[in-house]
Amino acid sequence: MFASTTPKNRQVAIVLAFASMTIPVAGFHKFYLGQPGWGLVYLLLSWTPIPHIASAIEAVWYLTQDSTHFDGHFNSASIDGSGASASHSLVALQRSHPVATVSDSIRELDKLRADGLISEYEFEQKRRQWLDRA
Repeated sequence: MFASTTPKNRQVAIVLAFASMTIPVAGFHKFYLGQPGWGLVYLLLSWTPIPHIASAIEAVWYLTQDSTHFDGHFNSASIDGSGASASHSLVALQRSHPVATVSDSIRELDKLRADGLISEYEFEQKRRQWLDRA
């Protein structure tokens, strides 16, 4: 329902996050970034300063990270038909190293997980796929 295949723009997210700290209702940037649960929490807590402060922190976070990290967090692509999503970095890794060893692939996958670009579940799914191929 809320999922969108349109890539998220970092500048739009920054503007919406900064706007959320000044207008009475907060959380528009969360809805834009495909996080409707957090957006609803921000809206419900808008009468407190908590979501406004969090929006300011997130605006600075979006502003200081480069496009690659932003895309890794908010512009994910499907790897396989199971619907599991992972970062564009993982897709690029698979395409650029088709003959890479399983251990190197799992190490790279673990780095993506450590950086927060993929979830623990996605890591485990892909790790099992690579081990089954070996």
